Amino acid sequence: MKKQYLRGLKAVCVAALSGCASLSEDGGLNQVSALTRERIAQPIALQRNAAQAETAQARISELLKTPLNVDAAVEVALLSNRELQAQLANLGMAEADLVRAGRLRNPGFSFGRLNGNGVVEYDRAVMFDLLGLLTMPMRRQIEQQRFERAQIQAAQDAVTLAANTRRAYFNAVGAQEQFRYLQQVRETADIANELAKRMAQAGNFNRLTQMREEAFYADTTAQVARVQQQALADRERLTRLLGLTGEQAKFQLPDRLPELPKQPMEVRGAEQTAMEKRLDIQIAKRQAEALARALGLTQSTRVVNVLEVGYQNKSETGVQRSNGYEISLELPIFDFGTVRVARAEATYLQAMNRVAALGLQAQSEVRESHAAYRMAYELARHYRDEVVPLRKRISEENLLRYNGMLISVFELLADAREQVASVSNAVAALRDFWIAQANLDNALTAGSPVAAIVLPMSSPAAAPTLGH
Repeated sequence: MKKQYLRGLKAVCVAALSGCASLSEDGGLNQVSALTRERIAQPIALQRNAAQAETAQARISELLKTPLNVDAAVEVALLSNRELQAQLANLGMAEADLVRAGRLRNPGFSFGRLNGNGVVEYDRAVMFDLLGLLTMPMRRQIEQQRFERAQIQAAQDAVTLAANTRRAYFNAVGAQEQFRYLQQVRETADIANELAKRMAQAGNFNRLTQMREEAFYADTTAQVARVQQQALADRERLTRLLGLTGEQAKFQLPDRLPELPKQPMEVRGAEQTAMEKRLDIQIAKRQAEALARALGLTQSTRVVNVLEVGYQNKSETGVQRSNGYEISLELPIFDFGTVRVARAEATYLQAMNRVAALGLQAQSEVRESHAAYRMAYELARHYRDEVVPLRKRISEENLLRYNGMLISVFELLADAREQVASVSNAVAALRDFWIAQANLDNALTAGSPVAAIVLPMSSPAAAPTLGH
C-alpha cells in the first residue's frame, strides 16, 4: 500500500513538473515590436543590461548630430524615455505570472513532536495542492490571455508616446518659427518708434501719432517675451518626452515645419479600421475574454475551493512507524460559492458593456479626428495659396507706391508688420495640421487622441493709420 501510494504521488509530481513553463528569451517583446512597427513603422526594445543601454545611447548620439526630424524624434523617445522603459517592465511581470500559473504550488511540510510518559511521538506530513494541479490548464489559459493583454498594453504605451512626441515636436518647431517672425515685427516696430520720436522732435509729427507708435512697440516687446517663454516651454515638453538631459538636451530643431502635403491623406473605412486596429479596443476585448475564462474557473470550483492532499507518517518510541495520507478540504457550510460566482458574473457583464461603449467612442473619435484633419488641411492650404501670396503682392505694391512718394515710410512699415503677422498665422495653421494628423493616426490605431495644446496666436496689434 505504501509503495503504491508513493508511486501515485511521484506520478502526480512528474506530471506537474513536466508541464512547467519557463521564461521566454525575448520576454514577449517581439510581439510588442511587431504591433508598434505596424502602427508607427518603428520597433521598441527593453534595455535590460548595460550593453543594451550603451547600444541605445550610441544610436541616440548618432540621431542628435543633425537637426531632428519628426521620425528621428520618435525614435529617440522610444529609446530614451524612461517612463516607457518602466511600463515595458510590466511585460516581464505578466510573463512571470504566466510561468507561475504553469507550475504547481510548492508543497507544504509539517512536523510535530510530543513527549510524555517516556514516549516520544513524531508526526510528519507533506501536503500538495491537488486542486491547483487539476485547474492548472485553465489557470494557465487565463494568465496567457493576461500576458497577451500586457503585450498589447505595452504596444499602446509606445504608440501613445510616439503620438505625444509628434505633437510636442510640431508645437516646439512651430513656436520657434513664430518667435522668429515676431522678432521681425518687433524690429519694424522699433524702427517706426525711433523714427517717430525723431520726427516729433523736429516738429514734423504730432505727439498722439508718435505715442501710438511707441505703444505698439511696447506691446510687441511684451508679446515677444510671451512667445519666447512659450517656445521654451514647448521645447522642454519635447525634451521630457525624448528623455534627454545634459548635453543631449541641447539638440537642434529645424528652422521650419515640414511643408504641407500636396493632397490630404485618404482614409477609407476609418471606423472599421479603428475597430480592428485600435489597441485600447483589443485590450478591452482580451480583458473580457480573460474574465469569461475566470468565470468558468469560478463556477467549476464554487463548492471545492481548497483541496490539498499529502503523504503523512507517524512514529513513536517502541512502536513501528505508521504511514498514510491526509486530505484537507474546505467545507462549504457558510459560503457555497454563490457570492464569488455573482461577483465574477457582474465583473464580466461590466467588461462587456465597456467594450461596447469603447467601440462607439472609437467610431465617434475617428469621425471627429478626420473632420478636424481635413479642416486643418484646408485652412493651412488657404494660408499658403491665398493669404500669404496676397500679402506679398500688397507689400510689393506698397513698395512701388513708397518709391513713388505716394505713401510714407510709416505706412510701409505697418504693411511689413501685417505681412509678417500673416506668415505667423500661416505657421500656426501648418502646425495645427500636423498635430491633427498625429491625432488622427492615434485615433485610428492606438486609442483616444490626446487633446493637443496649441500655442495661442500672438498677433501684433493693428498698425496705426498715419495721415500727413
